[in-house]
Amino acid sequence: MRHFNTEGPVRADEHYAVPPLDRLDLEEVLPLIGRGKYFVLHAPRQTGKTSTLLALRDLVNSGAAGDLRAVYANLEDAQALRDDLEPAMRTILALIARQERLLGENPLDGIWPDALAAVGAGAAFGEALTRWCQASPRPLVLLLDEVDALVGDTLLSLLRQLRSGYPQRPVAFPLSVVLCGVRDVRDYRIAWAPGKETIEGGSPFNIRAESLRLGDFDEVETRALLGQHTEETGQAFTTEALASVWEQTCGQPWLVNALAYQACFRDRAGRDRSRAITDDHLLNAREALIRRRETHLDQLGRRLSEDRVRRVIEPLLTGAWGTNRDESTAADLDYARDLGVIALDGPVRLANPIYREVILHEATRQSLLKSWNSPRPGSSRGMAVSMFRHS
Repeated sequence: MRHFNTEGPVRADEHYAVPPLDRLDLEEVLPLIGRGKYFVLHAPRQTGKTSTLLALRDLVNSGAAGDLRAVYANLEDAQALRDDLEPAMRTILALIARQERLLGENPLDGIWPDALAAVGAGAAFGEALTRWCQASPRPLVLLLDEVDALVGDTLLSLLRQLRSGYPQRPVAFPLSVVLCGVRDVRDYRIAWAPGKETIEGGSPFNIRAESLRLGDFDEVETRALLGQHTEETGQAFTTEALASVWEQTCGQPWLVNALAYQACFRDRAGRDRSRAITDDHLLNAREALIRRRETHLDQLGRRLSEDRVRRVIEPLLTGAWGTNRDESTAADLDYARDLGVIALDGPVRLANPIYREVILHEATRQSLLKSWNSPRPGSSRGMAVSMFRHS
């Protein structure tokens, strides 16, 4: 039996799914690739980026954009190496080579170690790509996932080597490169030395042609996803339940799947396929997700520790939004939207009611912690804290 997916890329044989490529404007994306453009695809965590990139890789390799060869690689493994450039570049090149092997080819395996030894870590990525493309019978399309997970010198070097090799495409460098992550490249902030000013990501990668945002499900897609469960199991969602899923999640893909999975597979009552899923089932599911502090929601709460996010969230919660706004506020708002905290359309607001409840809980908790750790002298709480600390 298929089920709702809440972790990892979607697999059509295991999961109910909105077809990943239906969420891209292929009439825009495929010409970008065919014309040799380097561009960014970004979206909040657990929105379907990896599933979309893998589907795009397969589509390109089917010949949809011409006689091209596409290779996908997730670079997250290199994050732990941070500013240690040599092992980081070794890891990145090995990750790309492994993905090429999975496609049944392995020329990069025999190229990148020699390139690293010949030119060193600071130029190895570009040198390996040049030799690889020269050896390839078809122009190469490189899809790099989780790029913004890289840190410091590693990220800076990768972007600069891509820019340096850009004029050599397609014979001696990838025809097209897609950088994918949570943030747009303009928000990559690279600390190049302790205590020194950060370098903005757009500076070392100013060859970007477009920045595309992968959106949430629309209401039709949300209902279609839930309908797959009904079709396969016979278990219906009431009209009120279908409306509730949309109203509570506003189509955020992880939330839609998590709410439905909790209601249909984890809750004992929901596992009875002879009973329809009701609005009450979904209310219980919502409370269970929030109470368990699922990783997705826990990370959302932690965003409040970022100054750029807090400067947007606090005035929204207090009703002070719209006063004393300047260019920095607009940049903070764009950043919060890229993270998925703020809705993309309409008036400035939190992305959905579930996010709002989680953020309110976290804001209250942080406020109470501050009050507890810094009580006013002479207050009842201050005396209670003093008594507690001395007991």
